[in-house]
Amino acid sequence: MVSEEVSKLVDSLIQKYDGHLISVLENIQLFCNYLPSDYLREVSKQLELPLRDVYGAATFYKTFYLNPRGKHICTVCLGTACHVRGGNFIIEEFERQLHIKRGKTTEDNNFTLETVNCMGACAVGPIVIVDGTYYSYFKTLEARKIIRTILKESEKVDITKDKRIFPVKVNCPKCYHSLMDNEYLIDGHPSVKVTISFLDKHGWYRLSCLYGVYNVESEYERPHGVVANYFCPHCHAEMLGTFLCPLCTTQMVSLVLTGGGSVHVCPMRGCKGHLLDV
Repeated sequence: MVSEEVSKLVDSLIQKYDGHLISVLENIQLFCNYLPSDYLREVSKQLELPLRDVYGAATFYKTFYLNPRGKHICTVCLGTACHVRGGNFIIEEFERQLHIKRGKTTEDNNFTLETVNCMGACAVGPIVIVDGTYYSYFKTLEARKIIRTILKESEKVDITKDKRIFPVKVNCPKCYHSLMDNEYLIDGHPSVKVTISFLDKHGWYRLSCLYGVYNVESEYERPHGVVANYFCPHCHAEMLGTFLCPLCTTQMVSLVLTGGGSVHVCPMRGCKGHLLDV
């Protein structure tokens, strides 16, 4: 039996995309990072489609995945040209460094290791792709260096240079009142002002308006792993969304973007799950 959260998410996607199967599957994968079996069963039920047809679509397109994938994807080419230049030694080195076999994901869901038969760049092989970046003439010893660099960079964010970071303006999804506080700055920008409750505490909470940055300030210190309820400081309505966090599956908080769209943030302290829907 599927959870109420799964049922609500599938229902919201079906309504949003008018029952278009591929669009529904694409967005489930966007939120979950893969297509969990309970979601596929619920899609089959709500769309009144045979489960074999839903799985047929999910397995026909190579962009869909039935198993969890890591935040970082390492792809090693094992085509003929890359193989004769040491491609097999490269994949074996990645397996040693990540402690997983090809086609698998690390236990912390940080890395997925994949192989392909050809990338169409035989002249500059061996080729490795890590998070969309191509590395030509790849040497086996570079695997360890790349993995360490990713782990190190993931611990810090340069808000002045990272183009994936940008300010957003948000409103309450209930009363549409602006949640921006121009007098209380975080990261040099107006903060997002809400109130939260957790355990026996209830007080103000401010978030950085920079999408991709996780700096917050709070009236009360909240322990990691504790989920809070978010409320509008104007109409006092709870801002609970329908989407599940792709990292921890907690029900996310939804805020309306000024100008259209929405942003979803995970209410669990310490979780960095967030989604932008424009």
